[in-house]
Amino acid sequence: MRLLLFALIALIISCSPKISNTEELETPTHTATDSLLLSENEMKYLRNIKQLTFGGNNAEAYWSFDDSLLVFQSDYAAWGASCDQIFYTDWRKDDLKNNAPQRISTGLGRTTCAYFLPGNETIVYASTHLGGDDCPPVPERRTDGKYVWPIYDTYDIFTADLSGNLLSQLTNEPGYDGEATLSPKGDKIVFTSMRTGDLELFTMNIDGSEVKQITSDLGYDGGAFFSPDGSKLVWRASRPKTEEEIKEYQELLAEGLVKPTEMELYVADADGSNIQKVTDLGQANWAPFFHPSGKKLIFASNHHTERGFPFNLYMINLDGSGLVRITENDTFDAFPVFSNDGKYLVFSSNRNNGGTRDTNLFVAEWIGD
Repeated sequence: MRLLLFALIALIISCSPKISNTEELETPTHTATDSLLLSENEMKYLRNIKQLTFGGNNAEAYWSFDDSLLVFQSDYAAWGASCDQIFYTDWRKDDLKNNAPQRISTGLGRTTCAYFLPGNETIVYASTHLGGDDCPPVPERRTDGKYVWPIYDTYDIFTADLSGNLLSQLTNEPGYDGEATLSPKGDKIVFTSMRTGDLELFTMNIDGSEVKQITSDLGYDGGAFFSPDGSKLVWRASRPKTEEEIKEYQELLAEGLVKPTEMELYVADADGSNIQKVTDLGQANWAPFFHPSGKKLIFASNHHTERGFPFNLYMINLDGSGLVRITENDTFDAFPVFSNDGKYLVFSSNRNNGGTRDTNLFVAEWIGD
């Protein structure tokens, strides 16, 4: 009887499903660095986090088409920047803690929003250098206490190679032209412009031709990105409604300023049709980017606070449902961007800055849905 029982147990064991070495390797694992830089909840979505920069304010990092390079803006004085300039890095190999990256922008004026063009050897970015060699002045603290962003009317959009040689000027309209990003299809650029008297979205071909207005409602439409298949756009916008709100918006805009404290997210078809409001969370919801599926958005928000900070990353469906919190840093997380292959997320954060105000770049593997 005992022999029969042993035989039965052996049979059960032999018929049980076995866990292969491959399956064990596929189980998400986290590094010691993850434990230092990520919370338990953040590790549901991110692993193998890597800090890329270690000083200054570094933001708006965007991937090359093959995901091997990142282009970004930084004001890090140790790299010779007096205000935001454009740099690029081989994020897997470069040691930016000990070595400066290659600067692409001219080093004159102020720059913003660089994006790789097809081929990974040229970029598009906005610069004020035609308006003067010096950094344009930062707005002084206002007596009315309003937090404002400057909209420099000397910004225009240019292309350059990775050695910093300017190749072309894509915009030359009076007023602000900036915030240019590229369709993953490599055929269209979306950007923000003041050419109508308000801050609206436009698209154009990558050579600057066939400019098309996308938005027309009063308010600051900006920070736009294409969906992975190039069929849709997402952006953040302010929408002043009351007489008082409209008056404030227009008066600030006349000073070259905007107040970015009340913004929501919108999506539309790439031609500007079928505009839909995604969020109605209140406060500042911004820096949206499409999830690799094209069905969700990741974005930065302070809607959960009363004092205006911290900013954390959230995920939401295009119809506004399924809001999920991704990060829970107690100061600032923003500018999340998925790699083209969907495997990585790059973002800017105040974490691990030694108590300074430095904002650094981080890359992590994406293991969320």
